[in-house]
Amino acid sequence: MQVIVICAVVAVLLFAAAFVTRRRFGLLGLALAAGSILTGIWGSTAELIVGAAGFKYSPLTNGITLGIIVLLPAIVLLFHGSTYKSTIGRIVGAALFTLLALAFLIDPIGRVITLHGYGAVAYAWLVNHKSLIIGGGLIIAVLDLFLTKPVSFGHDSKGKH
Repeated sequence: MQVIVICAVVAVLLFAAAFVTRRRFGLLGLALAAGSILTGIWGSTAELIVGAAGFKYSPLTNGITLGIIVLLPAIVLLFHGSTYKSTIGRIVGAALFTLLALAFLIDPIGRVITLHGYGAVAYAWLVNHKSLIIGGGLIIAVLDLFLTKPVSFGHDSKGKH
């Protein structure tokens, strides 16, 4: 049951952040993918740095460190980029961001908690469908980038004369 509560709390926080900042899903989704790649590259180094900073190595500190690395590029982009204009777009974008982030975070969350009961079943379902969720989410993120209108700088829509 712990995994369900932790995933629910993380999901609410991620959804609220994406909804409030109104950022488009495309760039945030690709930032999550970048964070996942960085976790693979820097994960062991980050664990050493956290240990050198005085934190005792434990599955909890390891999971939190990896989760921060996954989310960091997306957190930075929550403050920069194009936004949704409609409430429906904000809701859909925030929901897609939350689902994709949970798929990327399922491994760090699994390192933090012990699994048993319904939580183990829910975790197993997420792990089994992780690649499908990530693949579909990244395809939708790229499509969302294509739907974003580029910002034109210095071009006046009215003629000069």
